[in-house]
Formats: sequence, C-alpha cells, structure tokens
Amino acid sequence: MSDYKFDRTAFRMMTFKEADTANVFDKSIPYAERLRQAYFLIAQAYGFSMTDQPKLDRSYFSSRKQNN
Repeated sequence: MSDYKFDRTAFRMMTFKEADTANVFDKSIPYAERLRQAYFLIAQAYGFSMTDQPKLDRSYFSSRKQNN
C-alpha cells in the first residue's frame, strides 16, 4: 500500500477536461481503492494515522425508542 502526499496548497484553476483527467476518484478506479484514498485524505485532514485510529466515545450519544 503506497502512501499519497497531501498538500493543502496545491490548488489551481483547471479546465473541465484537465479536472477530469486529474480526478483520482474516477469510475474506472475500483470502489475499494477510492474508499482507501478518501480515508487517507480524511486521516490527514484530521491529524490521525491510519494505524492508530481514534476510538469512538459511545458514552456521548444515547438512543431510545420513541413512543407514539
């Protein structure tokens, strides 16, 4: 599994054709690979690693059945 470089300053104006060719979430890429790429970007944006994931605090939310 290769790592992707995340650069928040790498934005520029493109034509629609250039944007289509630069799209890493294209339909020709398998669904599992697109999910892996998206998860990597989320991990970089929120500052956690893919090996040391944050735990969900289940005590924060509660649910109950709604009575009619």
